[in-house]
Amino acid sequence: MLLPPKIAHGVADGSLSVAFRRWQKQAVKPGSEFKTVAGVIRVVSVRTVMPEKITKVDAIRAGHPDPESVRRRLAGDDDWTTYRIGLEYAGEDPRVALRGQAELTPADVAAIDTKLERLDRASSFGPWTLRTLGLIRDHPLRRAPDLAELEGRETAPFKIDVRKLKGMGLTISHPVGYELSPRGSVYLARTRREADRPPT
Repeated sequence: MLLPPKIAHGVADGSLSVAFRRWQKQAVKPGSEFKTVAGVIRVVSVRTVMPEKITKVDAIRAGHPDPESVRRRLAGDDDWTTYRIGLEYAGEDPRVALRGQAELTPADVAAIDTKLERLDRASSFGPWTLRTLGLIRDHPLRRAPDLAELEGRETAPFKIDVRKLKGMGLTISHPVGYELSPRGSVYLARTRREADRPPT
């Protein structure tokens, strides 16, 4: 479930607590958690609602001025079910805490090596993880399409791969481009992996 940054921040600071979605089939359930720009958001309730029964209080809790604004923004076909989803802030994105953990033991480095080697083996175009970390180190805040072009890759799959590195706490995403996290910088300096290793 995707939330616009403004809504995610509203849930995080407690000013918002509801979202409305129109789906063919219920897409989330109570207890589900998902990462947003503001941290981890948890689903606390899901129930169906008739669009014409949306209250002004709930509309405001969803970040809208009135129920009509909510109804105008419901995606999907008119005959799909409308859901009222209760939301709460569940805490900081664990990737944010992880990327600041730069005191890496030899065991930590070896564990990251193993995970990256697994990603490399699963790739259809060969090892990419160290090359991409080195590329981001050498070109911080460079546009993703530019980085992908340097590697001779399509932008969309390149960005998907960088998200895998972000999920390990090795990179930081910015509105434009990326940079290595403290954890990523220390790892890249200490790894002994040699397969397609970027120049230093």
